[in-house]
Amino acid sequence: MPRLRKRACLQDGLFLDLQWLVRNGFVRSATFSAGRAITWTRPNFGVVASGFICADLSDDAKGWLTIWIGNSSQEIKLAAQPRNFGGHQWYFVCPITGRLASVAWMPPGTTLFASRHAWASKVAYRSQFVNRIDRAHAGKAKIRVRLSSNCAPESHIPPPRPKGMRLRTYSRLVARFVEYQAKLDRGLADLASKWLLKHATDFE
Repeated sequence: MPRLRKRACLQDGLFLDLQWLVRNGFVRSATFSAGRAITWTRPNFGVVASGFICADLSDDAKGWLTIWIGNSSQEIKLAAQPRNFGGHQWYFVCPITGRLASVAWMPPGTTLFASRHAWASKVAYRSQFVNRIDRAHAGKAKIRVRLSSNCAPESHIPPPRPKGMRLRTYSRLVARFVEYQAKLDRGLADLASKWLLKHATDFE
C-alpha cells in the first residue's frame, strides 16, 4: 500500500550531488572555484529553481561550498576521505547531523540543504508513494528501455537480448521482468475478484 502524503517527497525538492558537481566542473579539487550558475529541472515542469555556487577545495582535507538561491545563501562544510586505491573523495558535512554525505537534500517546505538522514521520518522517496502495481509497471518500463525501445509498452514478453549484452545480465533482467508481470497478473486477478464479489447479485 502506498504511503499517505504526510511525508514530503524527497525528489520534489532540490538536491546537490557533490560528485556530479565535481565531474561537471562546478567544484574543482585543490583550488577555489569561482561562482557558477546552476539550475534544477523536473520533467513536464522545466526549470523549477536556479542558484549560484562557489567552493573552496584548496586544502587537502577540508573545504566549503556556498550556494545562493534567491536572497538566501548557505555554506556547507566539505571533508575529504581517502580512497582504497589512492587519492581522496570529497563529501558534504551535514549541517544537522554532522554525517558525511555525497548528496545534500532540500525537501519541499525547507530552506536548508542537509543529508537524507537529517530529514528522517519527514520525507520519503517517490517510489514509497506508489502502490505495488505502479511499481511493477515502472519496473517493466525500465527493463524494456534497457533491452529494447521497440518493445510494445504492455507486452507480456521480455524483449530479445540486445547484441553485446552478457547472457547472465539478460537472464537477470528477464527474471525481474517476469516477476513484475506476475505481480501485475495477480493485481488484475484481485481486481476481477473484487468486481465479481461486488456485482454478484447482478447475475442472480
